[in-house]
Amino acid sequence: MAKKLRILSTFKKDYRKLLPEIKDKVDKQLGFLLSNPEHPSLNLHPVQGTKGIWEGYVDYHYRFTFEFDGDVYVLRKVGTHNVLKNP
Repeated sequence: MAKKLRILSTFKKDYRKLLPEIKDKVDKQLGFLLSNPEHPSLNLHPVQGTKGIWEGYVDYHYRFTFEFDGDVYVLRKVGTHNVLKNP
């Protein structure tokens, strides 16, 4: 499993738009991603219809997408469930 994060500009742009309480949840989930990627609250799974893009849960309404690059999680997008339309 990957042990590092690389954050794309698309993720940074999305993250800046989030409310502070959602940013806190994102930070918590990314901590789980690094320390315990099998944590049930992450619910990691491939994004349907894509090749190599994965989805993780922030909460019921928010998601983040990422890819693997060796031992690095490449964070792509974060936001409401709509981020899955263009992950």
